[in-house]
Amino acid sequence: MKTLFYSINGILSTCFYFLNTVFWFIPIMVASFFKLIPLKQWQTWMSSIADKSASAWISVNRINQNIFSRTQYTLRKDPLLGPNSWYLVIANHQSWVDILVLQRVFNRKIPFLKFFLKQNLIFVPFLGLAWWGLDFPFMKRYSKAAIAKDPSLKGKDLETTKRACQKYENSPVSIMNFVEGTRFNKDKVNSTYTQRLALKHTLAPKTGGIAYVLSAMGDRLSKLVDVTIFYPQGIPSYWDFVCGKVENIVVDINVIDINTLLNEKTFSSQYFTEPAQKQIFQDWLNTIWKQKDDMIEAIQKEIL
Repeated sequence: MKTLFYSINGILSTCFYFLNTVFWFIPIMVASFFKLIPLKQWQTWMSSIADKSASAWISVNRINQNIFSRTQYTLRKDPLLGPNSWYLVIANHQSWVDILVLQRVFNRKIPFLKFFLKQNLIFVPFLGLAWWGLDFPFMKRYSKAAIAKDPSLKGKDLETTKRACQKYENSPVSIMNFVEGTRFNKDKVNSTYTQRLALKHTLAPKTGGIAYVLSAMGDRLSKLVDVTIFYPQGIPSYWDFVCGKVENIVVDINVIDINTLLNEKTFSSQYFTEPAQKQIFQDWLNTIWKQKDDMIEAIQKEIL
């Protein structure tokens, strides 16, 4: 009976998500269509309408979660942030549920989150076009073998990041990046780089994406928001979440002043030309990630 209850719960919740997505898909796409008119002020206005529709979409999703998921959220820190500033948000990545968690925690507290997505996700029904209309940056990953065969492919992701950042210059935005580049699992944690950093619960971070965001928008960004997500019952699937099997999610939010990074030369435009400067920034991010990993270990011991 319990399994049946979970299944019914998951089906109803998924239907609710689908209907809500289709409903808000319409105003988002209408605004996106009119945004093609090449007038800057007009495009800014249409982007605002699309973002407000997306925020309403997330608000209704929260009602869905309150009814069907009933997950308790433990915010270890809840710093004062605002909707009128530019933010760079980074987080550890374990599950598709991470996105729902981040949207719930930050909705209407900061500008609507714009995620870096893999290019093939644009083909996801409704969501793919909605993400495109909301100016989410789609990244195409190239293997080392492909780059070796065609060196011109190197740096394509950074070019995509630069084009995306240009769209964010006229109105506040929150740029979200999972700097590990992929979801955590026990097999991936055995990589040489991750082992060298002695990480147990996260993967080694990559600096390329956020370095380009800092380079392109450092004068506009006010804060770097570092989020740590922990699932006390183990990493859940999307189905686990919608079925109501996830009882608690722990979220820790640490805020770092962007000016501190720039003024102390932790990051500078020389990142792309000077290996020593790149190493300074990589070492800084490695330290942040090691602290994150240690925090998850401490929370795990504290809760379990």
